[in-house]
Amino acid sequence: MIHPQLKLLPVPWQAALSPLPPTILSALRTEEPLKMHTTLRVGGPAQLFYHAQSRDLLAQLAIAVQQGGVPVMVLGDGSNVCFSDRGVRGLVIRNGCTNATVAPRADVDAGHSLMRLFQKSLNAELTGLEWAVGIPGTVGGALVSNAGAYGGNICDLVSSIDVIERGERKTVSPDWMEFSYRDSRLRRDDTRPAILLGAELELSSGNRREIRLKARDIQYQRICKQPWEPSAGSFFKNIHDHALADSMPGLPPLFKQRGVVTSAFLIDKCGLKGFRIGDAAVSARHANFIVNMGAATAADVRALAATVRSTVNERFGISLEEEVLYSGDW
Repeated sequence: MIHPQLKLLPVPWQAALSPLPPTILSALRTEEPLKMHTTLRVGGPAQLFYHAQSRDLLAQLAIAVQQGGVPVMVLGDGSNVCFSDRGVRGLVIRNGCTNATVAPRADVDAGHSLMRLFQKSLNAELTGLEWAVGIPGTVGGALVSNAGAYGGNICDLVSSIDVIERGERKTVSPDWMEFSYRDSRLRRDDTRPAILLGAELELSSGNRREIRLKARDIQYQRICKQPWEPSAGSFFKNIHDHALADSMPGLPPLFKQRGVVTSAFLIDKCGLKGFRIGDAAVSARHANFIVNMGAATAADVRALAATVRSTVNERFGISLEEEVLYSGDW
């Protein structure tokens, strides 16, 4: 007998999902509005939606959809993504798996928040995650985009990853992710689909007071610079090029020293702070944030991003690349 939640789906998808346990099938939802699950607050419905809260149940579902050819996307806390207004065909899984042990190697579910993981590492007097303070994302999302800030990157902490690939669960090394600046194979290549279940991170012993002070300084800088309106986080990647940084008039000395030209610097120099299309705007506080002023659509956001890219390219001859992922039916 076909479960009621599956009756409107294509027959091959029904066949793939029907053998799953009732605990999973009864929790499937249809036409779930994705703007309720993203920090940017835009996006249409997911054809099928599941909120995972157990790593093992998530693994069962991931194996079934991969073996059955059901299109699938995994969502963490919903930062760093812009869903289309038309929504997403197939299954969107909200990864709400949040178990973690920290002593001293962290074994953590991919759905665990970076901020809470830092707090646990602080309590255990372990250093390495101070840069994650204030980042509204999960471990899985951080791995996919190789998140980092203030000189730290998650790729530097990974010792192993629990993953479902082509319907098989396995443990892989960091090399499998092919990490690069704000990137990994899971952003670049959709011909090798995989779903992250969890990871082991190697942290180091530290002094609780020093860890707290470093994290407090980073948090203070974020509070002072970043907007309060809904956003997807930093929208464009920075440019790492020592020659370009040396030649850029007005770039702060610290960034010249690091060989980094920030997207915020370029966008600000183009006079785009506050520029808007519809209810999507370049933040007046931080030029590398596109914010939702109330009723922005995904189309507004993408059109604004395109305008920012073209303006920066015309002024500086530099092609900005989005850090935020576009997903869904555009």
